[in-house]
Parts: sequence; structure tokens; C-alpha cells
Amino acid sequence: MAHAKVAPQSLTDDEAEILRSTRPEDQDRRHEIFSSRLAGSPHQNVLDLFLTGERVSCTQPCLGRRDGERSPYTWLSYREVLQQARCVSHFLTGQLHLRRGAFVAIWSKNRTEWVTLELGCFMTGLVPVPLYDTLGDEACDYVLKQTGAAVMLCEGRAQAAGLTRLKSGAQIQHLIQLDFAEVANSEVAEGPKVWSWSDVLSTGRELEERLAQAGKQQEQPVGRADLAVLCYTSGTTGPPKGVQITHGNLVAEVLGMHEFLVAHGGQHAPVPHHDDVYLSYLPLAHIFERIMQLFCFMQGMRIGFFRGDIAGLTADMRELQPTVFCTVPRLLNRIYDLAHANVAGSCLKSLIFNLALRKKTEEVDRGVIRNNSMWDSLVFSKVREPTGGRIRLVIVGSAPLAESVMRFARAAFGCPVMEGYGQSEATGGSTCTPPTCVSTGHVGVPLFQNAVMLQDVPEMDYFSRDGRGEVCVRGPNVTSGYFAQPDKTAEAIDSAGWLHTGDIGEWLPGGLLRIIDRKKHLFKLAQGEYLAPEKIEQVYATCPTIQQVYVDGDSLESCALAVVVPSAEAAQAWAHRHREDSAGSPEVAMTAACGSEEFKQAVMQEMLAAGKAAGLKSFEQAKDIVLHPEAFSIENGLLTPTFKARRPELRKRFGDEFKRMYQKMKTGG
Repeated sequence: MAHAKVAPQSLTDDEAEILRSTRPEDQDRRHEIFSSRLAGSPHQNVLDLFLTGERVSCTQPCLGRRDGERSPYTWLSYREVLQQARCVSHFLTGQLHLRRGAFVAIWSKNRTEWVTLELGCFMTGLVPVPLYDTLGDEACDYVLKQTGAAVMLCEGRAQAAGLTRLKSGAQIQHLIQLDFAEVANSEVAEGPKVWSWSDVLSTGRELEERLAQAGKQQEQPVGRADLAVLCYTSGTTGPPKGVQITHGNLVAEVLGMHEFLVAHGGQHAPVPHHDDVYLSYLPLAHIFERIMQLFCFMQGMRIGFFRGDIAGLTADMRELQPTVFCTVPRLLNRIYDLAHANVAGSCLKSLIFNLALRKKTEEVDRGVIRNNSMWDSLVFSKVREPTGGRIRLVIVGSAPLAESVMRFARAAFGCPVMEGYGQSEATGGSTCTPPTCVSTGHVGVPLFQNAVMLQDVPEMDYFSRDGRGEVCVRGPNVTSGYFAQPDKTAEAIDSAGWLHTGDIGEWLPGGLLRIIDRKKHLFKLAQGEYLAPEKIEQVYATCPTIQQVYVDGDSLESCALAVVVPSAEAAQAWAHRHREDSAGSPEVAMTAACGSEEFKQAVMQEMLAAGKAAGLKSFEQAKDIVLHPEAFSIENGLLTPTFKARRPELRKRFGDEFKRMYQKMKTGG
């Protein structure tokens, strides 16, 4: 069985050498070579990517699911998925009379029907709009109103109940209910016609047969300029923004990723192919998972879905035994912590583990990547066992990965571990570490599909002449903008087509990019969720016990923390109740209150209540605080002359305290 043919054009020796290069001076030439190959590629839309894999793995497994912990995976072949997608396409256009450009909402966990419905949409230019639970009801309501979607694919009782809470639920005319037995018509918003998945397939099949008998065809295939999907951001600074992702964006991103792996692969990093297996558990509503699935389809790979419960992820991995593993730092952090915890109680086990880690890390540093050493037999095979034991490529995205965890992952898995950097607006990755890269502390080199430049940010003292500045991205993978929000589009993409990411980067030797700061006061937690600290601070500032508050976090950690300057009144009142000898002195009362665990807990409870009342999500709430007796001021350098927080100075001032707080959380001290 042959590998999928992706780009028919052959490379000259000079072009191949340029693509393998990571030198900064070769970036424009690399992008130029890829752009030429993209222009000559036969892939015009997302369906073409799937068909490439279908030609290779026609009757082989494509999409798999399991219904219980003791159940094996059951599979649909590439041919069966394609046949079902055609039925879905005929149902949507023939029965529901949707036309090219119409939006179809999806509210479900990852599963075979989601993918099949999307492929059906792509056949006739319909546009999927994924929703997800962490958007919240208000944001979901906003999305449905903005798109005017009249059709929704809905999973089960929870999503159906969610639809009844939305004001826009009444606009949904047709509800495709996957777990049909769970939900009756009376349980959903008034009006929608409820269809089961079997209804969709059978009706679509009948319509397809009628068209075939009449000698008619569906609409012409879509092109690269056509809208493929709307990916909505989480809206941490306001209403969610719908990132317009075209078929051309997706084709460029997937082909760029493929060519990058071909150029930088080798004996220890072969390009994934039809024999590989992928586990889908990251949210398909997010661009990272979407791109990875399309890449897998193009290779003719098998994709197995986890059962939807993260607690059962290990059992699913053991059963599926994936070979390609895409993940986020939070999960690798758990594997890292568990591996260390398992040896912490034994001096001998700890000694052997640390020796094995050191020896394997030394091998990796020399470019030796393997999983069959003595140290693997003794130690790391046990680390790999919960993942199925067959992983040969790990790709990490969504948030930065700690250097110590990266070194551990490369040693423990004994395979290439690649870290990517990007955003929805760039259709996923913009840079990535090559599979043969063994250094840490960066996010790799620009991928072929885009150019990356650093732009001066003088107000933060970052200048491109020094190799520092705001990371800007331009290429065929960059979105055309935000749906129905031209003002937001103009803020993000300049007249020359450069997407301004808001991240501050630094060029390292060898053309490697390191992210060192954030232009906007927005940061990402380890699980990939963005936080807008100023929004959270405004909520907490309404608490009577709080005079000032500073919220911050670390992209290597999973929660936010806060520094609170209590109000003088609250401190004085506490002192009156608990320390009569300090009640007469505001300074002494403040110091005493800030040293009280009881007072701290009272402040935290008030903050949590205010956050809940204001609709803050759980991950937006500060999980711990430090009470500080001295107010932030111009004089102590923590406020600007216009009384705005000097966030870099606050971060420096309280950085060590935050580190101690995070460490305390981990150790339970």
C-alpha cells in the first residue's frame, strides 16, 4: 500500500537544502518555495485532504469509538465515512434546503458523527460553527445570534437542556440529536424538528439515490477562498470573536506541516503514514485538534476517539495504543509529576530514576533518540505503559512547556517531542521545533506556510534591531478576519497582511523563536485557557474588603493568583474584633490583618462570591492570594503617573511569592 501523495512537484537539491535550513536569512526563500508548491497542489479544499487519505486507506479503519471501558474500538472505514458524509450532505441541502455559506452549529464532544457531519458540510460549502461548554451560555447565545444558524448537531441531554436556556434557542429549526434516546421533543426549545442520526443517514441516502436516478449532481466543489469553519475564541476581553478559517487556510496549514516534517524528518523522525494511529481527545472545537485530524486524514491514518471522560483517558490509550500523540502541557505535567511521585518514597527507586533520566537526557543531547535502552527497560517503559506503549511522535501545543518537562518527555517517550506556537487566527501553528531538535526554551522555527517577523514595541523597550519585538505572522494560513467584526479585524491584521499576535518574541541563534512577554495584558494558563487579568481585577475590586488587587499567573501553571491590599476599614474592623491592642493604629492593624490566615480566608471567600456573581469561569478565579499591607503607589513604582498598574514591576515584586504559592499547592504544604 503506497503512501499518500501530497505534493506532486519534485524539489531540486538546492530547494531541499533550503527547506532543511533553519537559518533566519533563508526564511523568505523557504516561504517562497512552499508558496510555489502550494500553488501547484491539487488540494483545493478540506475534502481533497480527506480524499488523499481515502485513496490510500479506502477499506482500512478511519474513525473508531468504544462504548465502555471493557469494549474494544469499533471502526468505520475511509470508504464508509465518505459514504456517510455524502448522505449528510444530501440531507442538509436536499431535506433542510441549506445553501452554500449557511452555518451549521455543533455542540458535542469529539465523536465520529461530528467529523462526518463536517465532511458533509465541506462537500457543498456549508460552514460548521462549533460551540463548547466553557464558552458559557451568554457566549453561546451570542454566537448563535451572530451566525443565524438554524441547524444544530447536538449530543445529548446536557446540550439539549443548554439550548433551552439560550434566548437564541428558538431560532434553531432543526436539531440533529445524536443520543436520540435521551431526549424527547418536549425537552428542547419549542420549534425545532428533532432528527436522529439514523434519520439523517437514511433520508440523505434516499435523496442521493433520487439525484443519481435523475442524472443530477450537487453544487460544484468549493475552492480555497470559500469559508470552511468559524472558530470562536473564548472571549475573555468581551464577546467571542469568530475567526474565519477558509479552505485555503486549512490546506496551507496542513500541507505546510507535512512538508516541514518531510524536510526535517530522518531515521528517528519518519513522517506519519497510513499505519499510524491517533487518539482524538483534545477539543475539536479548537484549531489545534482540527489541524491534527486533517493531517491524519491526509496520511490515511486511524483516528480513535476517547469516550469523553478525561478520567478514562488512560484506559482508552491502553486500548487504542496510539503512535502519534498530540497533547497540552497540563497532561505532560501530570505524567512528569506522577513519575516523580512514584519514586519519591524510596531512596533506591529515586536514585535509579534520576540516574536513568540523566543518562537518557545525555543521549538526547547528543541526538540519540531511542526507546530500547537499558534505562527504558528499567524505568521508562513503565512511564509509557499507560499511554499504550507505542507512541513515536509527540506534538505539544496550546501553551508553553517547561524546559524540565520537555527534557523528561524526550527521555521518557524515546521519540521526537515537537512544540508548536500559534493561534486560531493563523489556523494553528506558526512555528514549531523540528523533530530532530533537542534544545529547549523556545518554540522552534517558522513553519513553511508563513513568514514571521518581530515588530518594534517602543513602549516596552523592545526593538527588532535587538532581535526582540511583537511576533507578527503573514501567509496563506492567516485568517481573513473576524466574522462581522471589521473593527476587530483591523486591530489584529494590518494593511500589509501581518497578523499581530500580541506576543513578544526574541530570535535565538539558529533562527529559533522564544516567547518572552505579552504585549497585551493577557496570558494563557497551562491548560490553554486565556485570562484577562484586568477584567478579573475589576470584579474583585468591588469587594468591600479590597483596596487594590493584582491578578497574575504563569503559563506553566493551571491557575491564577492574586495580590490583595486590604481596605483600611476592613483591616481596622478585624483588629477591633481580634486584637484590641492594635485597634488604635491603622498601620499596625493592617499588618496584623495581613498576617492572619483567618482574615485571608474571609477575603478569598468574598472574592470568590464576587467572581461567581459576575460570571467568572472557574479557571478565571484566583486560587490563592497574598495579602500585602502597603498600597500600590507612584512612589513605590507600582503605579504609573496615570495611576495604572505597572504590571512588569508588580510581577517582579511578587514573583518569588507567587513561586512559593505555586510550590505550596503542588506539595500540599
